[in-house]
Order: sequence, then structure tokens, then C-alpha cells
Amino acid sequence: MFHTSISGSRFLSALGGRTTNPPPIWLMRQAGRYLPEYRKVRHQAGSFLDLCYSPQLAAEVTLQPVRRFDLDAAIVFSDILVVPHALGQRVEFVEGEGPRLQPIRSVKDLEKLTPALAVERLAPVYETLERVVSELPSEIPVIGFCGAPWTVATYMVEGGGSRDQAEARLWAYRDPDGFQQLIDLLVETSAGYLLRQIQAGAGVLQIFDSWSGGLPEDEFARWCIAPTQAIVDRVKAQAPGIPIIGFPRGSGVLTKTYASQTRIDAIGCDTSLPLAFMREQLQTRLPVQGNLDPLLLVVGGEQLEARVGEIVSMLGSGPFVFNLGHGIVPETPPEHVAKLVAMVKEVRA
Repeated sequence: MFHTSISGSRFLSALGGRTTNPPPIWLMRQAGRYLPEYRKVRHQAGSFLDLCYSPQLAAEVTLQPVRRFDLDAAIVFSDILVVPHALGQRVEFVEGEGPRLQPIRSVKDLEKLTPALAVERLAPVYETLERVVSELPSEIPVIGFCGAPWTVATYMVEGGGSRDQAEARLWAYRDPDGFQQLIDLLVETSAGYLLRQIQAGAGVLQIFDSWSGGLPEDEFARWCIAPTQAIVDRVKAQAPGIPIIGFPRGSGVLTKTYASQTRIDAIGCDTSLPLAFMREQLQTRLPVQGNLDPLLLVVGGEQLEARVGEIVSMLGSGPFVFNLGHGIVPETPPEHVAKLVAMVKEVRA
């Protein structure tokens, strides 16, 4: 276990293995399109990447949900695809469609990247962090993050998001040594990126492996567990006191193996994981985070209240951080988020 450096943070207490009652709460994608104030800034910024790279505007949208709701942490506003963009890959976000990248599908394509300056090119993110940290009270830590190498690689190879990550899986099967070069590059770049975020003031880190659920066990071990473990080892060698949350979305029973082998400090759980599994197979080993269905937050009402009570009842007697099983969706009413936060603060395990 690490020692917290921020006095009075219930979030850091929970990540340190202590039971807090009520549990701390933050929400993935808590800064986003469901907030009218975000939409205003997003329009002002121009493109999505322009918003990510504008420290003043990115800091503003990072702070918006913390001002609105009684949240226990902020997460820096950015995107996992700033890493391939910093590596020199062409990345754009098309309104209504999502990210579009110039595909990289061979070792020869890797030669088009320019990794030497990648971490330095992400300087606007560090400035955003510095601005946010200076604005927040000491008991609210700021979460820095990156995408896991497998998930980022799938976007780089596919040229965008996909249902089955087929192009990345095919490259990994046909030429595992070549695909390993891409993964190794992402490990090195991501570790450096996270360390710079810590220097800028991040008190917690999260590694998002949003597409880890489509791999068989042996491929999961090679492309999800091993790269994440390598990043964690590199970060902890220089910053041993910073907690790292891993989020292997869709990994099912393999989440247990991921939690035990990556050396993360806490495990983020998606909506599909049973609460009993989280409590009995994960929480006995390390703090758990999750896992309310984001669509239930859209619906609200008695169903939301009942599920919140069930989650806290099952997990609140151990080290636990309340969160969603994935990010807030744009159609979420802000008043439902306010109600959720209030309920979590009021419910006792």
C-alpha cells in the first residue's frame, strides 16, 4: 500500500485500502456533453482536439462537474487518442461519427511515427493539470490517465473504433513480433506521459483498457496484462506513492487475473460484472471501483435508487469507490447526476 499525500481525501483513503462510509464517488466522463456549460465551451473551442489542447478551456470543463456536484475527484479533460496524435499519426474527430485515424497496419507503417518528441508534444495536458490542481481544494485529487496499449493500438490499426477490433487482432495473430513493436512503443510513451502528468499534479492515475474484452485468455495475457504491468512498473519505479486504477472493460472473469498480475492499486469494474464477484473475487485483494449502468443514470427514479442501494450494500463494507460501469452518456439529465451523488453520500453500507 502507498501513503496518501493529500490530507482528508476519502477517495485516496479508499484507494489505500480503507473502508470509507459513505464511499467516495467520481464518474467516468463526468466532464462532457450532458452538461450545457460543457457544450458552450466545446462550441467555443472549435474541434474536439482543439479543446483537448487548450489548457484554459480544458481546465474549465474539467472543473465544471466538480463545481456542480459534490464529487470526490476530478479527472483531467483529454482523450486516450492524444497519444497516437502526439506520435505523429493523423487523428481527427468527426462530429456524429467519432475518431478517424490514418491506419497503421505493418511494421513499415510504424516508421511513419516520430516517438522521440511524443511526450513533450503533450505539454498542453500538463498545463491543464496544473491549472486544475491550483483551482481545487487539497482534498479533491485530480486523476490523470491514458489508454492501455491494447486499446490505443486497436484505434491506431483499425483507423477508428470498431465492434470486434478485427484488424488489430489479425495483425497480432499474423505477425505477433511486429505487433509487439507497436505495443512496446505505446508502453514507453504512455509511461512517460503518465509520469509527466504526476509531475503536473495528478494524484491518481487510471489506465483505460476499453476494448480488452474481445481477446482469448492467452492473447489477453500478452496484449492486455503484460503491457499494463510494464506501464505500472515504470511509473511506480519513479512515483511509488501514486495509486493506479486499472479498467479492463469487458474482461469478465479475466478481470481477476488482470487485478492480480498487473500490480495496479485498484480495479475499475464494468457494468457486466456481478456484485458478488466484485466483492468475493476482487475486493478481498484490492479496492474496487464501479459499476452502475450509465443508462440507468439516464432513466433515474426508483430503479436508480434501488440499484445504488444494492451496490453500496454489497461493496460499501470494504474499500470501494462508487462510479459507473462506463462513461456518462450525452443524454443523461444533469439533475439525475446530482441525485446520484446525493444518494451515494446518504446511503450507508
